[in-house]
Amino acid sequence: MTENIAAGTPAHAASSPFDDYAGDPAVRAEWDSRYADRQQLWSGRPNGALVAEVAGLTPGRVLDVGCGEGADAVWLARGGWDVTALEVSGVALERAAGHARDADVAVHWVHAELTDAALAPGSFDLVSAQYPALLRTPDAAAERALIGAVSVGGVLLLVHHAGMDTRDPDESGFDPADYVWPSMVTALLGDDWVVEVDEQRARVAPDGGAGAHHTDDLVLRARRLR
Repeated sequence: MTENIAAGTPAHAASSPFDDYAGDPAVRAEWDSRYADRQQLWSGRPNGALVAEVAGLTPGRVLDVGCGEGADAVWLARGGWDVTALEVSGVALERAAGHARDADVAVHWVHAELTDAALAPGSFDLVSAQYPALLRTPDAAAERALIGAVSVGGVLLLVHHAGMDTRDPDESGFDPADYVWPSMVTALLGDDWVVEVDEQRARVAPDGGAGAHHTDDLVLRARRLR
């Protein structure tokens, strides 16, 4: 979702039927505004790194963090996964729910920030965060929420745009120091984890959608051993 993180934020916020929201209202309003400004923000196709990394996994319970308009969630559900999809924008969730209905798949939608969501610890076989806009805090709350959601034997998959973490702050208000990057999550993984993939690679980017100009991914895939 951070593909559009450096874009300016309109002053208005669109209404949404997903009113049961857990999190900072300002964060919800910011992302509702970004989605409301365009009829479709993303490409509508699943992220390439997700498709590649999930290929060898047995479907189970998956948490899609920052699901946006639902392309990854729908793709995972079609593949037999039991999908919980989390998003701060009610505008995005409305679109995602529509796509799921059109695809005739079931997805459990959660309207919340990751750190405020009522998710049972250690309950997901896969936690997928594709280009998430997770705000950094002194207590590393978002990083610990990602790690804590993974079940024993489960996989954490975090994908981000290479080079975003080293950019200078710009006039739009984007400062990389405000956000969580894969290296911050890796630093918190202890002996209970094994890192299976930690690399920069060429991005398999779907045509269209915000952020299509990014060419390389940072991919972190780690498995919880116990």
